[in-house]
Amino acid sequence: MPQNPRFAAKFAESAQIAHAAAQALVDLLENYTDVETKVQRIRDLELDGDRISGDLTNLLAESFIVPFDREDILSLNHELNDLVGDLEEAARKLSLYGIQQPLPQMAQLAQVAERQCALLAQGLPLIEDNRALPQLRQLAAEIRRLEDEADAVGDDVARHLYDGVREVPQMILAMRSGEIIELLENATDQAKRVAKTVEHILLKNA
Repeated sequence: MPQNPRFAAKFAESAQIAHAAAQALVDLLENYTDVETKVQRIRDLELDGDRISGDLTNLLAESFIVPFDREDILSLNHELNDLVGDLEEAARKLSLYGIQQPLPQMAQLAQVAERQCALLAQGLPLIEDNRALPQLRQLAAEIRRLEDEADAVGDDVARHLYDGVREVPQMILAMRSGEIIELLENATDQAKRVAKTVEHILLKNA
């Protein structure tokens, strides 16, 4: 494929932002103190992700030589940005809803997302290297396996979320907790989409 290393560098930076946001979310959920400061940290990372996404769009517009199809560049850019957005929204809802005690499954899902994002941060710098296809396919397979793990956690929550709910405040808390769980599951789904797009790009240009 044609070489333009600025794209790989920007995608790598975007994946690093996603990993940092996932790490910050794990820290928030595992050490649920100083919530507003930790949420703001994740919101700042989301703004950094938006900036990098804009940089990629501008780079695409000004580049005559691009490493792969422009549509694929746009798709990967949007998917990485959406991944950070899901993580940020989950953190924001914890604050917005005044969640006093997160469900333990929230931390479990954040941990899955963090492991997925670590793999993406490892793989994205190699996206313009055809020789890296076997390695990137292995990373993609592990990201898919982790998403299956997240599905199992989400199913467990769905089975038991409303157990013992009798009063309206309990119902509201259960609904809000379920919404945050869904956002965290969406993040793990989104990481899988990113991995699938990377694999698709490399297979198409092999």
